Amino acid sequence: MKLADSSCYTGRSNGYATGPNVRLLFGTVFALAIAAMAGLGATWMALTRGSAYGGVTIGAWTGWPKNGTSGIDPYARAMVSRTGELPVGSGDGVAFYARTDDAGQPLDGRCDVLLSGTTPQARFWTLTLYDPEGRLVANSAQRQGFTSQEIVRNADGSFDVLVGPRARPGNWLPTGGVDKYLLVLRLYDTPIGMASRTGSEAPMPALTKRACL
Repeated sequence: MKLADSSCYTGRSNGYATGPNVRLLFGTVFALAIAAMAGLGATWMALTRGSAYGGVTIGAWTGWPKNGTSGIDPYARAMVSRTGELPVGSGDGVAFYARTDDAGQPLDGRCDVLLSGTTPQARFWTLTLYDPEGRLVANSAQRQGFTSQEIVRNADGSFDVLVGPRARPGNWLPTGGVDKYLLVLRLYDTPIGMASRTGSEAPMPALTKRACL
């Protein structure tokens, strides 16, 4: 009587794994691929969207007081290396970034946005408009920002800045009609930069979208 092929009992054929072993192998590879994509995606978001840890968010503004210290987190360090931007030192102040208005809508250079209110306590501050890549936006007025020394204030000390493509009287910051932009408010010699938890109740200018072209 001829004996049956032993491969029928061992689950192997010609030295190659079959059945459950193949499914286990492909399942492991698939799980590793998903984990790698999730990790790389999270890193990409942190480096390109300013999602580093330790941020202080006030309204539409977010700042990272630890970026100018030795306690900067690895994601923020990588983001600084990628952009080449020199963070404000902790002893000098902190920079706050706004990419949306108070309603969460992206800042559109074809629309008028009213920036109004006051800033936290600071010896000096600057407000600058950049494109999404961090470059100054070209415009016919050759104006990319304001400082606390040149801003025109209201009687109560507050101020209004109209950010938009069309010329306006008063504090007008031209956008050049770009699709998207961001605003950077740098506060110098301010208590917000002393600790990441400081500033949760600090006043920040409101950003309200108005008419669009």
